[in-house]
Amino acid sequence: MALAVLFGVFAVLLAAGVSVAISLCAAALATLWYLGLPADVLVIETSAGSDSTTLLAIPLFIFAGQLMLHGGISARLIAFAASLVGHVRGGLGQVNVLSCLLFGGVSGSAIADVSAIGGALIPQMVERGYDRDYAVNVTIAAALVALLVPPSHNLILYSAAAGGGISIADLFAAGIVPALLLMASVMITAYVVARRRGYATAAFPGARAVAIRFVAALPGLLLVFVIFGGIRAGVFTAVESAAVAVLYALVVTALVYRRLGWAEFRTACLGAAHTAGIILFVISAAATFGWLLAYLQVPQQVVGAIRSIANEPLAVLLLMNLVLLVLGTFMDMAPLIIICTPIFLPVATAFGVSPLQFGVILILNAGIGLITPPVGSVLFVGTAIGRISIAETMRTIWPFYLAGLAVLLLVTYFPSLSLALPNLLR
Repeated sequence: MALAVLFGVFAVLLAAGVSVAISLCAAALATLWYLGLPADVLVIETSAGSDSTTLLAIPLFIFAGQLMLHGGISARLIAFAASLVGHVRGGLGQVNVLSCLLFGGVSGSAIADVSAIGGALIPQMVERGYDRDYAVNVTIAAALVALLVPPSHNLILYSAAAGGGISIADLFAAGIVPALLLMASVMITAYVVARRRGYATAAFPGARAVAIRFVAALPGLLLVFVIFGGIRAGVFTAVESAAVAVLYALVVTALVYRRLGWAEFRTACLGAAHTAGIILFVISAAATFGWLLAYLQVPQQVVGAIRSIANEPLAVLLLMNLVLLVLGTFMDMAPLIIICTPIFLPVATAFGVSPLQFGVILILNAGIGLITPPVGSVLFVGTAIGRISIAETMRTIWPFYLAGLAVLLLVTYFPSLSLALPNLLR
Protein backbone atom coordinates (compact mmCIF):
# COMPACT_ATOMS: atom_id res chain seq x y z
CA MET A 1 0.00 0.00 0.00
CA ALA A 2 2.89 2.37 0.75
CA LEU A 3 4.10 1.98 -2.82
CA ALA A 4 0.62 2.82 -4.08
CA VAL A 5 0.70 6.02 -2.02
CA LEU A 6 4.21 6.91 -3.24
CA PHE A 7 3.58 6.40 -6.95
CA GLY A 8 -0.10 7.35 -6.84
CA VAL A 9 0.46 10.80 -5.33
CA PHE A 10 3.37 11.38 -7.69
CA ALA A 11 1.33 10.41 -10.77
CA VAL A 12 -1.73 12.44 -9.76
CA LEU A 13 0.29 15.59 -9.12
CA LEU A 14 2.18 15.23 -12.40
CA ALA A 15 -1.10 14.80 -14.26
CA ALA A 16 -2.39 17.95 -12.53
CA GLY A 17 0.54 19.93 -13.90
CA VAL A 18 2.55 20.24 -10.67
CA SER A 19 6.31 20.48 -11.22
CA VAL A 20 8.34 17.28 -11.01
CA ALA A 21 10.36 18.38 -7.97
CA ILE A 22 7.30 19.41 -5.94
CA SER A 23 5.51 16.20 -6.96
CA LEU A 24 8.45 14.11 -5.76
CA CYS A 25 8.57 15.91 -2.39
CA ALA A 26 4.81 15.69 -1.88
CA ALA A 27 4.71 11.98 -2.76
CA ALA A 28 7.59 11.25 -0.40
CA LEU A 29 5.99 13.27 2.41
CA ALA A 30 2.61 11.52 2.00
CA THR A 31 4.34 8.13 2.12
CA LEU A 32 6.34 9.08 5.24
CA TRP A 33 3.10 10.06 6.97
CA TYR A 34 1.43 6.81 5.86
CA LEU A 35 4.35 4.76 7.23
CA GLY A 36 4.42 6.73 10.47
CA LEU A 37 7.96 7.92 9.86
CA PRO A 38 9.10 11.41 10.94
CA ALA A 39 8.77 14.16 8.35
CA ASP A 40 12.34 15.15 9.25
CA VAL A 41 13.46 12.39 6.87
CA LEU A 42 12.30 14.55 3.96
CA VAL A 43 14.45 17.48 5.09
CA ILE A 44 17.50 15.33 5.85
CA GLU A 45 17.39 13.33 2.63
CA THR A 46 16.55 16.33 0.44
CA SER A 47 19.55 18.16 1.86
CA ALA A 48 21.77 15.11 1.43
CA GLY A 49 20.57 14.63 -2.15
CA SER A 50 22.58 17.56 -3.44
CA ASP A 51 25.38 17.30 -0.89
CA SER A 52 27.87 15.77 -3.30
CA THR A 53 31.03 17.29 -4.70
CA THR A 54 30.51 15.42 -7.96
CA LEU A 55 27.29 17.31 -8.61
CA LEU A 56 29.26 20.57 -8.86
CA ALA A 57 30.30 19.41 -12.32
CA ILE A 58 26.72 19.71 -13.61
CA PRO A 59 26.19 23.48 -13.22
CA LEU A 60 29.77 24.16 -14.35
CA PHE A 61 29.41 22.11 -17.54
CA ILE A 62 26.04 23.74 -18.21
CA PHE A 63 27.64 27.18 -17.77
CA ALA A 64 30.48 26.28 -20.16
CA GLY A 65 27.91 25.13 -22.73
CA GLN A 66 25.93 28.36 -22.37
CA LEU A 67 29.08 30.44 -22.86
CA MET A 68 29.85 28.53 -26.05
CA LEU A 69 26.25 28.80 -27.19
CA HIS A 70 26.19 32.58 -26.88
CA GLY A 71 29.83 33.17 -27.75
CA GLY A 72 29.88 32.31 -31.45
CA ILE A 73 30.98 28.68 -31.35
CA SER A 74 27.82 27.28 -32.97
CA ALA A 75 28.21 29.34 -36.17
CA ARG A 76 31.77 28.09 -36.70
CA LEU A 77 30.85 24.48 -36.00
CA ILE A 78 27.98 24.69 -38.49
CA ALA A 79 30.28 26.19 -41.14
CA PHE A 80 32.83 23.41 -40.60
CA ALA A 81 30.13 20.71 -40.74
CA ALA A 82 28.72 22.24 -43.93
CA SER A 83 32.10 22.03 -45.65
CA LEU A 84 32.35 18.32 -44.78
CA VAL A 85 28.88 16.96 -45.57
CA GLY A 86 26.94 19.80 -47.18
CA HIS A 87 27.35 18.27 -50.63
CA VAL A 88 25.57 15.01 -49.70
CA ARG A 89 21.94 14.49 -50.75
CA GLY A 90 19.80 16.65 -48.47
CA GLY A 91 23.01 18.42 -47.50
CA LEU A 92 21.65 20.73 -44.82
CA GLY A 93 20.13 17.72 -43.05
CA GLN A 94 23.59 16.11 -42.92
CA VAL A 95 25.10 19.40 -41.76
CA ASN A 96 22.49 19.48 -39.02
CA VAL A 97 23.41 16.03 -37.71
CA LEU A 98 27.18 16.59 -37.75
CA SER A 99 26.76 20.03 -36.16
CA CYS A 100 24.76 18.46 -33.34
CA LEU A 101 27.60 16.01 -32.67
CA LEU A 102 30.22 18.76 -32.68
CA PHE A 103 28.19 21.13 -30.54
CA GLY A 104 27.10 18.29 -28.25
CA GLY A 105 30.76 17.82 -27.39
CA VAL A 106 30.70 21.40 -26.15
CA SER A 107 27.27 21.72 -24.54
CA GLY A 108 26.55 18.19 -23.28
CA SER A 109 22.84 18.99 -23.54
CA ALA A 110 20.18 17.96 -26.06
CA ILE A 111 18.12 21.07 -25.29
CA ALA A 112 21.15 23.30 -25.95
CA ASP A 113 21.81 21.40 -29.18
CA VAL A 114 18.30 21.78 -30.56
CA SER A 115 18.21 25.42 -29.48
CA ALA A 116 21.58 26.40 -30.98
CA ILE A 117 21.74 24.20 -34.08
CA GLY A 118 18.00 24.14 -34.70
CA GLY A 119 17.70 27.88 -34.23
CA ALA A 120 20.34 28.42 -36.90
CA LEU A 121 19.58 25.62 -39.36
CA ILE A 122 15.84 24.93 -39.29
CA PRO A 123 14.95 28.35 -40.77
CA GLN A 124 17.72 27.95 -43.37
CA MET A 125 16.46 24.51 -44.36
CA VAL A 126 12.89 25.77 -44.78
CA GLU A 127 14.12 28.76 -46.80
CA ARG A 128 16.04 26.44 -49.15
CA GLY A 129 13.05 24.23 -49.91
CA TYR A 130 13.18 21.55 -47.22
CA ASP A 131 9.88 20.58 -45.62
CA ARG A 132 9.38 21.85 -42.08
CA ASP A 133 8.70 18.38 -40.71
CA TYR A 134 11.96 17.05 -42.19
CA ALA A 135 13.98 19.96 -40.77
CA VAL A 136 12.50 19.47 -37.30
CA ASN A 137 12.75 15.66 -37.33
CA VAL A 138 16.42 15.68 -38.30
CA THR A 139 17.25 18.31 -35.69
CA ILE A 140 15.54 16.72 -32.69
CA ALA A 141 16.80 13.22 -33.54
CA ALA A 142 20.37 14.46 -33.98
CA ALA A 143 20.23 16.46 -30.73
CA LEU A 144 20.07 13.19 -28.77
CA VAL A 145 23.72 12.54 -29.67
CA ALA A 146 24.68 15.24 -27.13
CA LEU A 147 23.36 13.02 -24.33
CA LEU A 148 26.14 10.48 -24.84
CA VAL A 149 29.25 12.49 -25.67
CA PRO A 150 31.44 14.23 -23.08
CA PRO A 151 30.62 16.41 -21.17
CA SER A 152 27.08 14.99 -20.86
CA HIS A 153 25.76 16.08 -17.47
CA ASN A 154 23.21 13.26 -17.70
CA LEU A 155 26.01 10.70 -17.40
CA ILE A 156 27.28 12.58 -14.36
CA LEU A 157 23.76 12.52 -12.93
CA TYR A 158 23.57 8.75 -13.53
CA SER A 159 26.85 8.25 -11.66
CA ALA A 160 25.48 10.28 -8.73
CA ALA A 161 22.17 8.38 -8.77
CA ALA A 162 24.13 5.11 -8.66
CA GLY A 163 25.83 6.21 -5.46
CA GLY A 164 28.89 7.81 -7.01
CA GLY A 165 30.76 4.54 -7.40
CA ILE A 166 30.82 4.57 -11.22
CA SER A 167 33.75 6.35 -12.86
CA ILE A 168 32.62 9.42 -14.80
CA ALA A 169 35.65 9.07 -17.06
CA ASP A 170 34.59 5.51 -17.92
CA LEU A 171 31.00 6.67 -18.52
CA PHE A 172 32.21 9.37 -20.89
CA ALA A 173 34.24 6.77 -22.78
CA ALA A 174 31.33 4.30 -22.80
CA GLY A 175 29.07 6.81 -24.52
CA ILE A 176 31.36 7.70 -27.42
CA VAL A 177 30.85 4.69 -29.72
CA PRO A 178 27.04 4.58 -29.18
CA ALA A 179 26.96 8.33 -29.90
CA LEU A 180 28.79 7.80 -33.19
CA LEU A 181 26.42 4.94 -34.04
CA LEU A 182 23.43 7.17 -33.31
CA MET A 183 24.89 9.94 -35.45
CA ALA A 184 25.49 7.52 -38.34
CA SER A 185 21.99 6.04 -38.09
CA VAL A 186 20.36 9.50 -38.13
CA MET A 187 22.53 10.59 -41.09
CA ILE A 188 21.58 7.47 -43.06
CA THR A 189 17.91 8.00 -42.26
CA ALA A 190 18.13 11.67 -43.22
CA TYR A 191 19.76 10.71 -46.52
CA VAL A 192 17.11 8.08 -47.34
CA VAL A 193 14.24 10.46 -46.57
CA ALA A 194 15.94 13.29 -48.50
CA ARG A 195 16.43 11.06 -51.53
CA ARG A 196 12.80 9.93 -51.40
CA ARG A 197 11.63 13.54 -51.29
CA GLY A 198 14.01 14.67 -54.01
CA TYR A 199 15.95 17.29 -52.08
CA ALA A 200 18.82 18.96 -53.90
CA THR A 201 22.56 18.56 -53.42
CA ALA A 202 25.24 21.25 -53.24
CA ALA A 203 28.76 21.45 -54.63
CA PHE A 204 31.72 20.36 -52.50
CA PRO A 205 33.56 23.56 -51.46
CA GLY A 206 37.01 21.98 -51.76
CA ALA A 207 39.71 20.84 -49.36
CA ARG A 208 41.00 24.39 -48.82
CA ALA A 209 37.60 25.59 -47.57
CA VAL A 210 37.36 22.57 -45.27
CA ALA A 211 40.79 23.34 -43.82
CA ILE A 212 39.98 27.03 -43.28
CA ARG A 213 36.71 26.28 -41.52
CA PHE A 214 38.37 23.57 -39.44
CA VAL A 215 40.96 26.04 -38.19
CA ALA A 216 38.20 28.54 -37.36
CA ALA A 217 36.28 25.89 -35.40
CA LEU A 218 39.34 24.28 -33.79
CA PRO A 219 39.41 26.34 -30.55
CA GLY A 220 35.87 25.24 -29.78
CA LEU A 221 36.48 21.64 -30.80
CA LEU A 222 39.50 21.38 -28.51
CA LEU A 223 37.23 21.77 -25.49
CA VAL A 224 36.15 18.13 -25.89
CA PHE A 225 39.75 16.95 -25.71
CA VAL A 226 40.50 19.24 -22.77
CA ILE A 227 37.59 17.76 -20.81
CA PHE A 228 37.81 14.10 -21.78
CA GLY A 229 41.58 13.91 -22.12
CA GLY A 230 42.16 15.66 -18.80
CA ILE A 231 39.85 13.33 -16.88
CA ARG A 232 41.09 10.23 -18.66
CA ALA A 233 44.75 11.09 -18.07
CA GLY A 234 44.09 11.76 -14.41
CA VAL A 235 45.15 15.39 -14.68
CA PHE A 236 41.96 16.54 -12.98
CA THR A 237 38.67 15.22 -11.65
CA ALA A 238 35.29 15.65 -13.32
CA VAL A 239 34.56 18.73 -11.19
CA GLU A 240 37.96 20.24 -11.90
CA SER A 241 37.53 19.55 -15.61
CA ALA A 242 34.19 21.37 -15.52
CA ALA A 243 35.85 24.40 -13.93
CA VAL A 244 38.60 24.27 -16.58
CA ALA A 245 35.89 24.04 -19.26
CA VAL A 246 34.31 27.28 -17.99
CA LEU A 247 37.66 29.11 -18.02
CA TYR A 248 38.48 27.72 -21.46
CA ALA A 249 35.05 28.73 -22.80
CA LEU A 250 35.51 32.26 -21.45
CA VAL A 251 38.92 32.60 -23.11
CA VAL A 252 37.76 31.20 -26.46
CA THR A 253 34.52 33.16 -26.73
CA ALA A 254 35.76 36.45 -25.26
CA LEU A 255 39.36 36.63 -26.50
CA VAL A 256 39.65 34.30 -29.51
CA TYR A 257 36.24 34.65 -31.17
CA ARG A 258 35.53 38.07 -29.55
CA ARG A 259 31.79 37.38 -29.58
CA LEU A 260 31.08 37.29 -25.84
CA GLY A 261 30.08 40.77 -24.71
CA TRP A 262 28.39 41.71 -21.45
CA ALA A 263 24.93 41.10 -22.88
CA GLU A 264 25.86 37.59 -24.06
CA PHE A 265 27.65 36.86 -20.78
CA ARG A 266 24.58 37.91 -18.79
CA THR A 267 22.33 35.75 -20.98
CA ALA A 268 24.68 32.77 -20.53
CA CYS A 269 24.72 33.24 -16.75
CA LEU A 270 20.93 33.44 -16.52
CA GLY A 271 20.45 30.43 -18.81
CA ALA A 272 22.95 28.32 -16.87
CA ALA A 273 21.48 29.32 -13.49
CA HIS A 274 17.95 28.49 -14.64
CA THR A 275 18.84 25.09 -16.12
CA ALA A 276 21.17 24.06 -13.29
CA GLY A 277 18.68 25.19 -10.66
CA ILE A 278 15.94 23.03 -12.13
CA ILE A 279 18.18 19.97 -12.38
CA LEU A 280 19.67 20.29 -8.89
CA PHE A 281 16.24 20.91 -7.35
CA VAL A 282 14.95 17.73 -8.97
CA ILE A 283 18.02 15.81 -7.73
CA SER A 284 17.44 17.01 -4.17
CA ALA A 285 13.70 16.37 -4.30
CA ALA A 286 14.22 12.85 -5.63
CA ALA A 287 16.57 11.87 -2.80
CA THR A 288 13.78 11.07 -0.33
CA PHE A 289 11.86 9.31 -3.09
CA GLY A 290 14.90 7.11 -3.71
CA TRP A 291 15.39 6.55 0.02
CA LEU A 292 11.80 5.29 0.28
CA LEU A 293 12.31 2.98 -2.68
CA ALA A 294 15.24 1.41 -0.85
CA TYR A 295 13.36 1.37 2.47
CA LEU A 296 10.43 -0.44 0.86
CA GLN A 297 12.85 -2.85 -0.88
CA VAL A 298 11.56 -1.98 -4.32
CA PRO A 299 14.75 -3.06 -6.18
CA GLN A 300 14.58 -6.51 -4.60
CA GLN A 301 10.90 -6.80 -5.50
CA VAL A 302 11.58 -5.75 -9.08
CA VAL A 303 14.39 -8.31 -9.38
CA GLY A 304 12.05 -11.00 -8.05
CA ALA A 305 9.22 -9.96 -10.37
CA ILE A 306 11.46 -9.98 -13.41
CA ARG A 307 12.96 -13.35 -12.46
CA SER A 308 9.43 -14.75 -12.31
CA ILE A 309 8.83 -13.57 -15.87
CA ALA A 310 12.21 -14.24 -17.46
CA ASN A 311 15.55 -15.68 -16.41
CA GLU A 312 17.52 -15.07 -19.58
CA PRO A 313 19.57 -11.84 -19.59
CA LEU A 314 18.47 -11.04 -23.14
CA ALA A 315 14.80 -11.26 -22.24
CA VAL A 316 15.37 -9.26 -19.05
CA LEU A 317 17.10 -6.48 -20.98
CA LEU A 318 14.29 -6.38 -23.52
CA LEU A 319 11.72 -6.12 -20.72
CA MET A 320 13.65 -3.32 -19.01
CA ASN A 321 13.95 -1.43 -22.29
CA LEU A 322 10.20 -1.63 -22.84
CA VAL A 323 9.48 -0.33 -19.33
CA LEU A 324 12.03 2.49 -19.64
CA LEU A 325 10.71 3.53 -23.06
CA VAL A 326 7.19 3.80 -21.65
CA LEU A 327 8.38 5.71 -18.58
CA GLY A 328 10.42 8.03 -20.79
CA THR A 329 7.29 9.25 -22.54
CA PHE A 330 5.86 10.49 -19.22
CA MET A 331 8.96 11.65 -17.33
CA ASP A 332 11.69 14.12 -18.15
CA MET A 333 15.26 12.87 -18.25
CA ALA A 334 16.61 14.00 -14.87
CA PRO A 335 13.83 12.50 -12.71
CA LEU A 336 13.80 9.35 -14.85
CA ILE A 337 17.52 8.82 -14.23
CA ILE A 338 17.25 9.56 -10.51
CA ILE A 339 14.20 7.36 -9.90
CA CYS A 340 14.96 4.45 -12.23
CA THR A 341 18.68 4.02 -11.51
CA PRO A 342 18.26 2.64 -7.97
CA ILE A 343 15.43 0.40 -9.18
CA PHE A 344 16.84 -1.04 -12.40
CA LEU A 345 20.62 -0.90 -11.89
CA PRO A 346 20.53 -3.70 -9.26
CA VAL A 347 18.37 -5.72 -11.66
CA ALA A 348 20.83 -5.20 -14.50
CA THR A 349 23.89 -6.09 -12.40
CA ALA A 350 22.09 -9.14 -11.00
CA PHE A 351 21.91 -10.44 -14.56
CA GLY A 352 25.55 -9.66 -15.33
CA VAL A 353 25.10 -6.32 -17.11
CA SER A 354 27.89 -3.79 -16.56
CA PRO A 355 26.85 -0.53 -14.85
CA LEU A 356 28.57 1.31 -17.72
CA GLN A 357 26.50 -0.49 -20.34
CA PHE A 358 23.30 -0.01 -18.36
CA GLY A 359 24.05 3.72 -18.04
CA VAL A 360 24.22 4.06 -21.82
CA ILE A 361 21.03 1.99 -22.21
CA LEU A 362 19.21 4.17 -19.67
CA ILE A 363 20.33 7.42 -21.33
CA LEU A 364 19.28 6.18 -24.78
CA ASN A 365 15.84 5.18 -23.51
CA ALA A 366 15.38 8.51 -21.76
CA GLY A 367 16.63 10.31 -24.87
CA ILE A 368 14.02 8.70 -27.09
CA GLY A 369 11.47 9.85 -24.50
CA LEU A 370 12.66 13.45 -25.04
CA ILE A 371 11.33 13.38 -28.60
CA THR A 372 8.10 11.56 -27.69
CA PRO A 373 4.91 13.20 -26.40
CA PRO A 374 3.41 13.94 -23.94
CA VAL A 375 6.57 15.02 -22.05
CA GLY A 376 9.12 15.46 -24.83
CA SER A 377 11.05 18.64 -24.08
CA VAL A 378 13.36 18.36 -27.11
CA LEU A 379 10.33 17.72 -29.32
CA PHE A 380 8.58 20.81 -27.95
CA VAL A 381 11.61 23.07 -28.49
CA GLY A 382 12.18 21.75 -32.03
CA THR A 383 8.58 22.20 -33.11
CA ALA A 384 8.50 25.69 -31.61
CA ILE A 385 11.60 26.69 -33.60
CA GLY A 386 10.24 25.07 -36.75
CA ARG A 387 6.79 26.61 -36.31
CA ILE A 388 5.07 23.31 -36.88
CA SER A 389 2.55 21.38 -34.80
CA ILE A 390 3.52 18.29 -32.86
CA ALA A 391 0.88 16.30 -34.77
CA GLU A 392 2.50 17.18 -38.12
CA THR A 393 5.91 16.23 -36.80
CA MET A 394 4.74 12.90 -35.38
CA ARG A 395 3.26 11.81 -38.72
CA THR A 396 6.68 11.62 -40.37
CA ILE A 397 9.15 11.11 -37.54
CA TRP A 398 8.86 7.32 -37.42
CA PRO A 399 12.00 6.58 -39.56
CA PHE A 400 14.08 8.51 -37.00
CA TYR A 401 12.45 6.59 -34.15
CA LEU A 402 13.43 3.37 -35.88
CA ALA A 403 17.01 4.62 -36.21
CA GLY A 404 17.17 5.38 -32.49
CA LEU A 405 15.61 2.05 -31.53
CA ALA A 406 18.06 0.18 -33.77
CA VAL A 407 21.00 1.78 -31.94
CA LEU A 408 19.35 1.01 -28.59
CA LEU A 409 19.06 -2.68 -29.50
CA LEU A 410 22.66 -2.80 -30.72
CA VAL A 411 23.95 -1.26 -27.49
CA THR A 412 21.73 -3.56 -25.43
CA TYR A 413 22.79 -6.82 -27.02
CA PHE A 414 26.40 -6.02 -27.95
CA PRO A 415 28.07 -4.91 -24.71
CA SER A 416 31.41 -4.31 -26.42
CA LEU A 417 29.97 -1.23 -28.15
CA SER A 418 29.89 0.58 -24.81
CA LEU A 419 32.60 -1.33 -22.93
CA ALA A 420 35.45 -1.69 -25.44
CA LEU A 421 36.65 1.91 -25.27
CA PRO A 422 36.63 2.22 -21.45
CA ASN A 423 38.53 -1.10 -21.23
CA LEU A 424 41.00 0.05 -23.88
CA LEU A 425 41.73 3.34 -22.11
CA ARG A 426 42.25 1.87 -18.63
